[in-house]
Amino acid sequence: MASEKPQIGWYGLGSMGRPMAENLQRHLANNHERPLIYSNRTLSSGETLKALGAVPAAEFTDLVKRCDIVFTMIPNDDVLQRLVKLAIAGSSELSNKIFVDCSTVHPDTIKKLSSDLAKHEAVLLSAPVFGGPSVAGTGGLVFAISGLESACLAVEKYITNVMGRKLINCGENASNASLLKIGGNIITISLMEAVGEAQVFAEKTGLGTEAMEQLITESFGAIAGGYSKRLTSGIYAPPLDTRPGFGISLAIKDAKHALSMGREHDFKLPGLELADKHMKAARDYGGECLDSSAMYGILRQQGNLSFWNENSRQGGEYGETKDTKDHAGAV
Repeated sequence: MASEKPQIGWYGLGSMGRPMAENLQRHLANNHERPLIYSNRTLSSGETLKALGAVPAAEFTDLVKRCDIVFTMIPNDDVLQRLVKLAIAGSSELSNKIFVDCSTVHPDTIKKLSSDLAKHEAVLLSAPVFGGPSVAGTGGLVFAISGLESACLAVEKYITNVMGRKLINCGENASNASLLKIGGNIITISLMEAVGEAQVFAEKTGLGTEAMEQLITESFGAIAGGYSKRLTSGIYAPPLDTRPGFGISLAIKDAKHALSMGREHDFKLPGLELADKHMKAARDYGGECLDSSAMYGILRQQGNLSFWNENSRQGGEYGETKDTKDHAGAV
């Protein structure tokens, strides 16, 4: 490490990455540490971060050269692979640098990139998060972390009670945290499916969604209640000129990782398979500008209701959103 107080960098300012980076910058400023250096595909996404005192870097390679610890929060495996390739090609000295990826990527991707960086005496930690953008904003995320123990210890103080309320250490095998994240997403996606089914039940039987939402929140907790609110408030299908809380294509990507590992290890995930089928059908019907909870629209159709409820948008064109390019993190 270059100094007792390392230079921290951040890449990825989607709906998860930006509030996480803002919390980190506030921590650095409050503790009189060097300001965060940040970069992003669309650098203007960091204006609120810059206002807090963080410093922009035009290119990822420049950020890597200037930083000792680099956090990434990006959409998928391909982006992470590209960034690591850029870091290796663009920096003559990577020794002792720590890369901390907070995204949801396949464990095999972590294994390979960890090995690639180790050849240059750099370390990759997997540190995916559990929780949505609103939780990220309050610093209440749950992190998993795995990789070289000394590197984990070096970054813990920038995570616990800064960006997250809990850090689950998964050991020195760098891919273990990614495994935990993918396993957790099985629960998350399946829970959204179950909440959607319950709300269709409530609407079709005449019970009403308000009473059901109270029950879900009080009996099954704030997370399940939050998923219900995404449905009843229409957030599952937001206006076309806004960004989904967590884009449906990202959730489909997360399900794909889990299902591929099921095939690899010869076990079934029938609940996830059903939810994945409904998410893909929702995207085919309503396009990219849908939240991960938009399987609810398909469940509504199966109950002879409109895909759109009274609080959602009504129809819309298929198209890529900024979210699918810049966003990353947790369902």
